[in-house]
Amino acid sequence: MTKLFWNVLKVSPAVLAATLLAANSALAGEANEQITTVNQLSAQPDSMGQVTSVSQFSDVQPTDWAFQALQSLVERYGCIAGYPNGTYRGNRALTRYEFAAGLNACLDRVNELIATATADLVTKEDLATLQRLQEEFSAELATLRGRVDALEARTSELEANQFSTTTKLVGEAIFDASQAFGNNQAVSNPQTPTRDLTSNTTFDYRARLNLLSSFTGTDQLQVRLQAGNIVNNRSVTGTSQTRLSFADPTDNQVQVDKINYAFNLSDYIRVKVDANTGELWENVNVFNPDFRSSGTGAISRYGRFSPIYRLGSGGAGLTVTLNPKGAISVTGAYLASKASNPNEGFGLFNGDYAAFGQIEFKPSKALNIGLAYAHTYDGGRDNDTDPTNTNTNAINFIGATGSTFAGAPFGSGVATTGNHYGIQASFKPSDKLTIGGWAGYSNAVAETGANRGRDADVVYWAGTLALRDLGKQGNVLGIVFGQPPTVTESPVANRRDGQSTYHLEGLYKIKVSNNIQVTPGLLVIFNPENNSRNDTIYVGTLRTTFTF
Repeated sequence: MTKLFWNVLKVSPAVLAATLLAANSALAGEANEQITTVNQLSAQPDSMGQVTSVSQFSDVQPTDWAFQALQSLVERYGCIAGYPNGTYRGNRALTRYEFAAGLNACLDRVNELIATATADLVTKEDLATLQRLQEEFSAELATLRGRVDALEARTSELEANQFSTTTKLVGEAIFDASQAFGNNQAVSNPQTPTRDLTSNTTFDYRARLNLLSSFTGTDQLQVRLQAGNIVNNRSVTGTSQTRLSFADPTDNQVQVDKINYAFNLSDYIRVKVDANTGELWENVNVFNPDFRSSGTGAISRYGRFSPIYRLGSGGAGLTVTLNPKGAISVTGAYLASKASNPNEGFGLFNGDYAAFGQIEFKPSKALNIGLAYAHTYDGGRDNDTDPTNTNTNAINFIGATGSTFAGAPFGSGVATTGNHYGIQASFKPSDKLTIGGWAGYSNAVAETGANRGRDADVVYWAGTLALRDLGKQGNVLGIVFGQPPTVTESPVANRRDGQSTYHLEGLYKIKVSNNIQVTPGLLVIFNPENNSRNDTIYVGTLRTTFTF
C-alpha cells in the first residue's frame, strides 16, 4: 500500500514532511488544540474546513519550498484543511495522531479516485467467458492466423517485386470488326461523277499502354504507348463523316504518342503541360460523359463531343483551369500542333495554333453547361497523320468531323484563321438517364490566296441520349443525332454545302465484366458531304474493349 501511495500521489519521500505538516494544520483548532480524526473538524465551531485552492492560505507563498506539494494535495486530491483565520501554519510541529488523521484522509481520496477509474474494467466472469470462447473457436483462430501470415508473405513479395512505388500501368486494347455499306462513294460537288462504294469486312486493333506516375499525390505524369492498324473510313466512303472514333493507324508500329504532366498550383488552380499530341478534350469537360471515350464511348468521331474540342490537336500546349471543383470554373489553353517542327519553319508561336477558353457552370451534379471560344490559325499544310488519306482538304479547320468544304473552306493550301463559338450541356435527371448536346458556329477568314480577307460560316449541332443499366446493370444504350460541320456561307460558290448531312448513331455497350466491354453499333449518314445525290452510307461495327 505504501508503494501505491507514492505512485498515486507522485511526490517524493522528501515532500512527506510537507504532507504531514499539512495534515497536522488541517486537524488543529484555533487554540492549537490537537485532534485525532478528521471527523473532529466538524465539531470545531470556527473550523475553516476543506479548501479548494492553495491561494486560500494567506501564509503560503509560491516561493515556499513545499508549495508545489501542498498545491497538489489541495487542488488535485482535496484532502487538506486550514485554520479559520485562513492560515496554514506550515512551520508548527506534527503529532502522530495528526499524521494518522491526515494520511487516512488522503488515502480515502486516493481510493475514491482509483475506484472511479476502474469502474468499467472487466470482471472475472468476463474473463472466464472470453477464455471459454477462445477454446471453442481455437480452430477458426488458427486458420485466421495462418491466412494473416500468408497475406503478410504475399505483401512482402509484392513490395519486393513491385513495378514502381510512383508509377502504375493502365492498358487498353480494342478489337474491332467493321464494314461500310452503300451504293456510291460520297462526293462534295454534285457535278462530280460518283464511284461505287466497295468495301470488305475488316478486323483491326488498337492497343494503348499508359504509364501514370505521381510524385506528390496530386500530380500526374502520363507517358502513353500506342500501336494499331484501324484505318480512316474516309478512303473507303469518300467522307470523314463516317470516321470511327478509335481509328488511329500507326502501321502496327509502337509510338510514344502522348507525354504530359498535370499538377496543382493551389487548391484552385490546375495546370497541365502537353509535350506532344496535346488534345483539348483530354484537358477539359466536354459535357458528354457516356460518349467521350474512344474506347468505351461513341463509335463515331463526331459522336464523342463537339468539334470545338478538336481544335489545335497534335502538338504541345498548356492548359490552366481555375476553381476546377467549384460550381463555376474557367479554363484557358494554348495548343500548337506544329510546335516540334523547327526544320519546317514552325514552332510554338510560328505555326498552327488554337487559343481556347471555356466557362463551365455546374449548378448541380445533374446539370453542366459550358460556353467555349477558340481562335485558331491553320497555315494550310496537312497535319493529318493518316497514311491512307489523300484528301488534303478535309483537315484541321473543324477537326476532320464534317464535310470536305468545312475542313478547308477556301481550298487546300489556303492559310485560314477562325473564330469558333460553342455551347455544350449535359443533363442527368436520374441515375439511369443522361441527355446532352452541343451546338457551334465557326467563322473562317482566308489569310492567303484569291479570297484573302473574305470569310465563310460553318455550323453544327447534335443531341445525345444515354440509357444506363438497360437489360443488365452496367449496360448502356446510346443514341446520337445531329448535323456535322457544314458550310452555310462562303465567297467560293463551288465550296458552299447544299442539303444538310444528318448523322444518326446507335450503339449498345454490353458490360461483360469490369474489364471487358462489347459494343455493337451502327452509324448512318444521310446526304453524305451535304450532297443529296449521294446515297446514304452505313457503317456497322462490333468493338470489343479490354481494360487492365
